[in-house]
Amino acid sequence: MRAWRVQHELEIVRELTTFLAIPNIASDAPNIERNAGAIVEMFSRRQIEARTLRIAGAPPLIVADMRAPGATRTIAFYAHYDGQPVDPSQWRSAPWQPELRDAAGVRVDQPAKLDPEWRLYARSSSDDKAAIVGLLAALDAIRTAHLTPHVNVKFVFEGEEEAGSPHLAAYLAKFADDLHADAWLLCDGPVHQSRRVQIVFGARGTTDLELTIYGPMRPLHSGHYGNWAPNPIVMLTHLLDSMRDEEGRILIDGYYDDVRALTAAEKEALAAVPDADDALRHELGLARTEGSGKTLKEQILLPAINVRGISSGHVGAQASNTIQSEAHASIDLRLVPAETPESVRARVERHIEKQGYFLVKTPPDLATRLAHPRIAMLAWGAGYPPGRTSMDLPFSREVVAIMTAALGSMPIRMPTLGGSVPMYLFEGREHTPVLILPIANHDNNQHAANENLRLQNLWDGIEIYAALMAELK
Repeated sequence: MRAWRVQHELEIVRELTTFLAIPNIASDAPNIERNAGAIVEMFSRRQIEARTLRIAGAPPLIVADMRAPGATRTIAFYAHYDGQPVDPSQWRSAPWQPELRDAAGVRVDQPAKLDPEWRLYARSSSDDKAAIVGLLAALDAIRTAHLTPHVNVKFVFEGEEEAGSPHLAAYLAKFADDLHADAWLLCDGPVHQSRRVQIVFGARGTTDLELTIYGPMRPLHSGHYGNWAPNPIVMLTHLLDSMRDEEGRILIDGYYDDVRALTAAEKEALAAVPDADDALRHELGLARTEGSGKTLKEQILLPAINVRGISSGHVGAQASNTIQSEAHASIDLRLVPAETPESVRARVERHIEKQGYFLVKTPPDLATRLAHPRIAMLAWGAGYPPGRTSMDLPFSREVVAIMTAALGSMPIRMPTLGGSVPMYLFEGREHTPVLILPIANHDNNQHAANENLRLQNLWDGIEIYAALMAELK
């Protein structure tokens, strides 16, 4: 299978490049349809029928099945074909005009041979179209090797993961038979920072909060009213300080009460994960990290509160000597087993109330402003709970064994991915095993400008996908 991949690397990259040239923001319905059609066509070229499942108002879900004679179980591979929004002005090249660059960052046109350290730049090059093309290339490889899977293989590709998968639950309910699987492999996310392949058994849940703090009814001259009229920016920053400290420790009462302890198998796997902190600090220009000496691999197993943005007034040349009337913070919260969005929201709201704030859901009127000295408006996002599959399950052990044989060494086994994936939807009431199999490079600029894919990561992914398709029983 590796020999096949080496012989067809240029073809694989061409197929991926063609796919990447289609814009894929979930809200762009016409281009999302083009993406869905491209996936159906890629399967058709391989003589496999891909079905387009539909729910009103949602991007189509693409499903394809490869049935094995006598198979008693079905393994589903999941990836998503939508991507994050872009600001083209921040990109070195156009987001949907894929560009291949060498290790020095120089553009490469019409190469006769590919260097594994070269990178392909485009939106979704790593997150997550590489996984889709990688799965199709793996399918080509096992067919060329005349290998027949022992399990039914299902491919499921979603078109709004980057928008929070708002319709995925409805798809899984409406098309339960089409989407039934005995286990899921979610092909999303980056490999470990050491560049070693990893298998991940869980993902943090998430919810988000838009927080507004109110000051005077109108902006005021800071000379005439400073030290008298409450400044909402100052109030907001003190409130945020009361929620978490500079080491990332959450200060809200009882916030860690629901956190489930690691199992013995998870502790053993975590101990074997290499520390990449020193290299990462150098790469990112950090003289310190949060966590009071804890490593990154330890920190991502804990809940987190991140202030992703603050807005009020202006700075620099546009700054004015003004006490603003409002201050806004946008916050994302990462959850770990056994927290839920509901339990986290309740604790956050109780904490804000303890700081003396009256909570509202809509902008306060004059009477409300006069009645309460501190007012906070909270708008919660939907969010979803965390998920985690046991490392001791037979399926977990089988996947690790196959990957170990394919790689020549055991992959890194991470109990939880730092990011969030709606694993709980795939787990369902039956607690179906769900594992995450990422292939993208850790420095891929995921969700940011100049997203890229290191070619060697794609080659590794193809070989691992092929091994799993051929060896799962």
